[in-house]
Amino acid sequence: MHNSLPPLSALRAFEATARLGSVTAAAEELSVTHGAVSRQLRSLDDHFGVALFTKAGRGIALTPHGEKLQSGLSDAFAQLRDSCAALKRDVEDAPFTLACPGSLLARWLIPRLDRLHRDLPDLKLKVVVSESEHPEKQTDASATLAFSEPPWPAEVDVVELIPEQICAVASPPLAAQCDPANPATLFDNTLLYTASRPQAWPHWASAHGLEQSQLEAALHQGQGFEHLYYLMEAAVAGLGVAIAPTLLVEDDLKSGRLVAPWGSIETPARLCLWLPAQADLLTHPRRSEPLAEWLKGELGR
Repeated sequence: MHNSLPPLSALRAFEATARLGSVTAAAEELSVTHGAVSRQLRSLDDHFGVALFTKAGRGIALTPHGEKLQSGLSDAFAQLRDSCAALKRDVEDAPFTLACPGSLLARWLIPRLDRLHRDLPDLKLKVVVSESEHPEKQTDASATLAFSEPPWPAEVDVVELIPEQICAVASPPLAAQCDPANPATLFDNTLLYTASRPQAWPHWASAHGLEQSQLEAALHQGQGFEHLYYLMEAAVAGLGVAIAPTLLVEDDLKSGRLVAPWGSIETPARLCLWLPAQADLLTHPRRSEPLAEWLKGELGR
């Protein structure tokens, strides 16, 4: 007789058969074949060196050895089922925390939150402002929504949603002084920017064939802002030409508060959903995948 425990799958097959009184019923409950359950039961007979079931008419019945094994297993498996059910309830009741930069949250996600909650009620989404400009450093969230440039670090799983597009925007009076056919007229104005995206203006200038030295001189005389919200309000007030992700100024462009004289360009950055690589139950793909699909659908509108 072996001193080690037999395989859990074999004990599970025995417990189900003993409780239901039928190999066929046990196979149906466990979603396996009749033969698979029979093989598991034979492996237990071999493990213990005794028969656990005996034929009884057209069915089967526990032997005294089987009854002894069942007496301990019934309570053990009942506790296992209760523990698994309790954990599942805890996970399903726990919120899925999505971290998001304040500008992306305020200008794009918040207007869509009602629809998100309505479409994904089981997610129990909780949105927080990102604690870092670097998504991979966000440690207290189930996922992070952010713009970032590849390559991606190995310690996270990154779901790419859309390429980033940026545009230079200005108030209508200021935009009227810019020549859409000549991007260099940009330098006739004060340049506005945020410190968190220093690469935005260089990407834009390079795409339009402008000299980086000329851009650097203009930025030196420009105006920086801590948050995109302040940057956009400064642009609306006519203080200069701002650079921003097109996604975050779409409503301003549609309403006419801002104008993009030179349209948008694509950057190497992507809007991504960042997930911890070592996902636990609270960040399991079963929870994050519906959110990723919803975001893709919303961004594709």
